[in-house]
Amino acid sequence: MTITSSPKRPLFILLLYLGTFLSGSLLAQVNEIALIRERVVNQLKAGTVDSNEIGSLLNKIKADGSFKNIKYDDLSRTAGFPQRRHVLALVSLAKAYQSEESTYYHNQLLLEKITLATKFWMDNDFIGDNWHNNQITTPENLVNLILLMGNSLPKELIDKSQPMIGRANMDASGARPSGDRIVIAGILAKNLLFNEDRKGFDEVIDIIANEIKFNNGGRGMQQDYSFHHREDRVNNTISYGYGKYANAFGEWSAYVAGTSYAFEVEKINQLVDYYLDGVYKQLVYGVYEDVSVKNRAIATKSSFKPKGTLEIERLLRSTDYRKKELEEIIRLRKGESSPSLSFAKFFWQTEHFVVQRPNFYTTVRMFSSRNKNMEIPYNGPGITTHHRADGTNYLMLKGNEYHDIWPVYDWQKISGTTILQKPNLLGGDVIQKAGKMDFVGAVEDGQKGAVGFDFISPHDGSRAKKSWFFFDQSYVCLGAGIQGSQDLPIVTTVDQVLLRSPVSILQSGQGATKLPQGEHNINQLKWLYHGNIGYIFPNDVTVHVSNKTETGRWSDITDQKNASTKVISEEVLKVWFDHGIKPENGSYAYMVFPSISENELKTIYEAGTPHEILANTKELQAVKNENEVQAVFYQSGNLSLENELNLQMENAGIIMLKLKKGKVESFSISDPTRKLTELKFSLNGLYTAKSDGLKVLKDKKTKTSQFIIQMPKGAFAGKSLSFTL
Repeated sequence: MTITSSPKRPLFILLLYLGTFLSGSLLAQVNEIALIRERVVNQLKAGTVDSNEIGSLLNKIKADGSFKNIKYDDLSRTAGFPQRRHVLALVSLAKAYQSEESTYYHNQLLLEKITLATKFWMDNDFIGDNWHNNQITTPENLVNLILLMGNSLPKELIDKSQPMIGRANMDASGARPSGDRIVIAGILAKNLLFNEDRKGFDEVIDIIANEIKFNNGGRGMQQDYSFHHREDRVNNTISYGYGKYANAFGEWSAYVAGTSYAFEVEKINQLVDYYLDGVYKQLVYGVYEDVSVKNRAIATKSSFKPKGTLEIERLLRSTDYRKKELEEIIRLRKGESSPSLSFAKFFWQTEHFVVQRPNFYTTVRMFSSRNKNMEIPYNGPGITTHHRADGTNYLMLKGNEYHDIWPVYDWQKISGTTILQKPNLLGGDVIQKAGKMDFVGAVEDGQKGAVGFDFISPHDGSRAKKSWFFFDQSYVCLGAGIQGSQDLPIVTTVDQVLLRSPVSILQSGQGATKLPQGEHNINQLKWLYHGNIGYIFPNDVTVHVSNKTETGRWSDITDQKNASTKVISEEVLKVWFDHGIKPENGSYAYMVFPSISENELKTIYEAGTPHEILANTKELQAVKNENEVQAVFYQSGNLSLENELNLQMENAGIIMLKLKKGKVESFSISDPTRKLTELKFSLNGLYTAKSDGLKVLKDKKTKTSQFIIQMPKGAFAGKSLSFTL
């Protein structure tokens, strides 16, 4: 469906002409259109105008209306559409012209320059090789320009802008269900407001209003509140799902609030749920970007700063739903409070696990036979991201631990991963691969959880059973069954992170020492401490540590032509296990204690860690922490929980149990394969079911109980279930 519009006479003339022939309801609708347009324009004018920036832009406009610093002749995808800076500059100049507080307010010279530069664009109509430039970037900036300038621009320029803006329409190739669809609809809505096309505006607002919905299995918002922009099911929650999809809906909900176009409260509340349970739980403390969910954008230099508060303020104009939680995010982003929220959440539709405490934030990113590993490096960025979903485990205390490390990064030693060390990564055209295994998932109860990853690399065939066990203030990482068939070593990386402080270590039979900068093979390492994080190694193994300066260039990790070729240097810490060449049953184990002092780490080590590794094999990985047991069963099997308390799993699955006085008090369970309708296990003792979905069969002769759990289906398959006994 294409919604088009044509320029009409100014609204006040239309009102005079219609006069008393307008019905009361129609007049009200016309007034609402004017109100909504006014809100849009006020938003475009919001914020201060930097007079120095405007002056600089004016000085760059040449006699033909082009800008001195823009390369106009390269429209290729890898050029990054530098022409967009022309229309972006036009919007900035228009804002300066129309803002009363600006020193350039209604400045005649500025108007002449805007007109000249607008004419240059209209005469050339730059069409980029990337559809996004033509259907979103250019139309969005042009419609913002004409809304700001109104009739201050010559009519012929306004007329010429319409076909260019009109490339943003609901039949455009980019208007498929995804983050882009709602953005294109918003551009179209703005143009309909400019042209005072009430009928067309009615239609497109209805489209926007109905975009907030679950689109399980396809493009869009998933039932776990993650977001898939494409059919590859790669996690795009923070990119397309936040920056476009959610914020565009929130923007229009604010524009139409209090009018007959106002969105249903249920839709706005669903957006609130999506922000709080999806977006903000994939941002560090809901404030800073989480590098683990970045895809190809990781190859682009960024700034480390809190996210803004505008989208939350817009929501609060329309709903009080979960108001306290939204206001808490505002305070966090403004620096008025410190993080307080603790949670564990598995995004089962996206194979992404997140744990947050008030003093740290950590994630595990995986992929399975149900989704692809990584985004294709469209348009050039991200050509080294082959292994970023291979069980990546980033740990952040402040949020800037990995900030812009990527030009100097070793892309085959990614934090948490087990990777075959190839001489070189292959090209960006072979990054995206489908997963090979079904058993990929997690169990969680909202606060703690365990992750299991049956991993086969689609790039090189290396294998590993990888698991993570998250408790209150620490977690355990296990690997088993590590195999490789190539004459190259396989390594598991504990962390690769910016070097923030001296590194301390303790080896068997020695005292704690500071590690000089360099490369080290450390035998019988007991613990390592760096940057308020402690790592304990329970087995007598050799650990490799590199704490030295690394160099690289942004141009090394992208094919984009505008990437910097300047060599940069960063001090980097890398810690890894080397499993050797062609390992047949390699393994590893380490424990992570975030946000502690070195003395606290020493105390934990000397007192004995609270974690007991019950199993670390390719069939079963399990850890006990005081009265809690978490276990990953890759197949049916038996596990001793305590004296005379055994767990017999009849299926593969992941389970988490809380014990009290020799009995199981509660448990959470999940099916990572997503194939079971029922999951069964048995325990010593006689138990009674207290919840729907759980059946318990008691055998009084053997004094055992069999538990039969009805597993979630469809879009909820892979979700955890929790029960109290």
